[in-house]
Amino acid sequence: MTPPSIILQQSSTMVKKCTVQDPTDPNNGQKQIYVQLVLSLALGLSAFLGFCFLRPRWKSLYAARKRQADAAAGLPELPDSFFGWMPVLYKVTEQEVLASAGLDAYVFLAFFKMSIRLFGTMFLIACIILAPINYHFDYFPTPGNSDNPNGPNAIFETIFTPDSWSYEQDIMAMGKDDKKPLDTSYLWAYLIFTYFFTALAIFFMTTETRKIIQIRQDYLGSQSTITDRTIKLSGIPPELRSEEDIQEFLEKLEIGKVESVTLCRDWKKLDKMVEDRAYILRRLEEAWAVHLGRSQTKTIRAPEPLASGTTNDDEETNNHEGDNLMGASHVTAYEKPRPTTRIWYGFLNLQSRKVDAIDYYEEQLRKIDDKIVAGRKKEYTPTPLAFVTMDSIPACQMAVQALLDPSPMQLLAKLAPAPSDVVWQNTYLPRSRRMIRSWTITAFIILLTIFWLIPVVALAGLVDLCSIQQVWPQLANLLERHDIAKALVQTGLPTLVVSLLNIAVPFLYDYLANYQGMISQGDVELSVISKNFFFTFFNVFLVFTAFGTASKFWPMLQESLKDTTKIAYKLAGSVQAFAIFYVNFILLQAVGLLPFRLLEFGSVALYPIMRLGSKTPRDFAELVEPPIFKYGFYLPTAILIYILCMVYSIQPAGYMVLFFGFIYFVFGYYTYKYQLLYAMDHPQHATGGAWPMICYRIMLGLGVFQVVMAGIIALKSALTPAALVVPLIPFTIWYSYYFGRTYEPLMKFIALRSIRRDSNVEINIADEYVGINRPPGFARRASTTIDEHREEGLKFINPSLTGPLGKLWIDNGSDSNQSNGDVSEADITREDSATSSVSLGDTHIWRDNGDANV
Repeated sequence: MTPPSIILQQSSTMVKKCTVQDPTDPNNGQKQIYVQLVLSLALGLSAFLGFCFLRPRWKSLYAARKRQADAAAGLPELPDSFFGWMPVLYKVTEQEVLASAGLDAYVFLAFFKMSIRLFGTMFLIACIILAPINYHFDYFPTPGNSDNPNGPNAIFETIFTPDSWSYEQDIMAMGKDDKKPLDTSYLWAYLIFTYFFTALAIFFMTTETRKIIQIRQDYLGSQSTITDRTIKLSGIPPELRSEEDIQEFLEKLEIGKVESVTLCRDWKKLDKMVEDRAYILRRLEEAWAVHLGRSQTKTIRAPEPLASGTTNDDEETNNHEGDNLMGASHVTAYEKPRPTTRIWYGFLNLQSRKVDAIDYYEEQLRKIDDKIVAGRKKEYTPTPLAFVTMDSIPACQMAVQALLDPSPMQLLAKLAPAPSDVVWQNTYLPRSRRMIRSWTITAFIILLTIFWLIPVVALAGLVDLCSIQQVWPQLANLLERHDIAKALVQTGLPTLVVSLLNIAVPFLYDYLANYQGMISQGDVELSVISKNFFFTFFNVFLVFTAFGTASKFWPMLQESLKDTTKIAYKLAGSVQAFAIFYVNFILLQAVGLLPFRLLEFGSVALYPIMRLGSKTPRDFAELVEPPIFKYGFYLPTAILIYILCMVYSIQPAGYMVLFFGFIYFVFGYYTYKYQLLYAMDHPQHATGGAWPMICYRIMLGLGVFQVVMAGIIALKSALTPAALVVPLIPFTIWYSYYFGRTYEPLMKFIALRSIRRDSNVEINIADEYVGINRPPGFARRASTTIDEHREEGLKFINPSLTGPLGKLWIDNGSDSNQSNGDVSEADITREDSATSSVSLGDTHIWRDNGDANV
């Protein structure tokens, strides 16, 4: 037995030795690139090989869009061999991407292709010219030896010690052992390449912008959809709040003829009844599934989808809604007890009793159906918002580019979103409430982004070895005796907590963006891109480079506010100190994490949970919906890596950053190309609206690149070339305004000269032959664009007003010998369910594949 005094002495000794690790310190475990390379390869190869193995065996997940979206029917079939899909995917052309996936996917992939060309060029220049210069005059980091012999640790400590920081200390810290300043003649090369790389980035961005504008104008000008002919008219004064008055007013302006007007009204009560009905219907389906048993749930009955723009006469609606929801007799051959549910009643709902669940929910469904039918016939209070469909695209484009009323904030005409993209619940929200929602959530997100690391560091500190020592001394002593386990807990576990919490942020921002009151899902998607980029840029780049770690955030911020000239020097010095951290960051993103995106690891991991939670045929049908591709989750990280490649392009570690950045964009291009074309759905309709956002953030990155280079050159006492870098900053600001005036309108509107005649898509409305950019054998009018196909038959009408009410999905008891859920086409009609965030396997899932049921 060990005496208690010795145990206390050992614990006391351990407490003294315990050093708290900062989980937000980028230098933790970032000394060797080879370690990160091995880890990334292990993760990436396992995910990639897993994808190659599962892809032909799990086509309901990895070919979900190809199997269910008509727009993807023209894509080449991918062979089932292990690697045979790769050359087929490589050969898919840009025209096929545009025809199959639309403008948003084309623009997203165009950013990756532009980055591949840019960073491939810059990498060659860095290897041929900059690497020898840095090797001779400064230092040359390698994957095996990344230490800076000129004392980066001294720089780091000096820069992030506010009380002792001085410009002279940084200059001498960068000298040799005799503290003499470095030879700075090579810094003129830094100046030249700062200008050259800025010009190169702007050239590639402008060239790609011109190409995208040409494709966009050609694509939108040669199609004819209801969205292209519709304006969103807001700020309607009370005297014009009727369909007839709006139509008469616009036609008197001689803009064009009005085809239809949908004046938004306060449909809140009706929408709430439809929402309640969907809940009751699901509960009824669950009750029947419990009564009949899951194994008997094979055949699905479903109505037409409840989609925007579907219309039917009142008589037809009443006939359908009056039908017996079960179709046949409710009597079954099963001698199973019927499920029950508890209902609450009486004073303050304090009394309760159990009732038959099926009878109760069928009665509730009948009552809510009667209320909805009556509610659809009521008149509702008009709002100041309307969707006006003109008789031609030129009339619509002229209306949205004109001022209709001399009063501010009145009769504002803007381009309308697609009918399926409209968030009808927000159309009747007052403008003041939408503004309050928007600004409140925006302010909350800004504060959350700035102060995010404070609760994260506190939570990560709970799993630190020192915290374990206080709560569970025996476990701490055990970890002390095993170096590997101790290293894992001391450095890996807190960092893992930080990483997982950072991964959760985009989902939180996506959730909050949906409550800002935006009219369309396309606007929500663009908002999520902006919010997530702000979070990523601030917490992954600015906090680390400008402030060091989260623990130094406030001291550094206070010091910088006292003397703003120090921020450039601190930013420049810390960028050099964190070079290897960002090399490892890009390496992990490119090699380690992108294959997991290809594998759709979240969908695979959630499969058992979602499968076990599915009870009804509707649940199973929703599981085979293609996962939703959210641009706001993937684009911000790509833009950040673009900025990092620019910032480090000239520095000693620049060739490694550019190389792994090039690898990231190559791998990312083909990963997202596969997902957008074959695996995932993307119903948002922004007509390439993300491209201006990408360009503005590229110019922000160029500004950061120029500030960093000016600071680095100044830190090495070359003040003249540092001063000559400064004019680039106002030039970049001017170019952003020039870009907004020159190119952004063409990314928002359709030029009248681009609009084609219906009789011949190669002739515009000015009777000029302009041709059309299309793949061989592809005629736009013969086979419609993806937007025309998606909007066929739709109208700007709230689906709660005219959409058919969904019927019950239950087993009809036929074909009970089938064990794998396969049924004939005649037995199944399926309602288009709400989009699902995951897609699961083939077993026991019902789908309408015609003769191709498997």
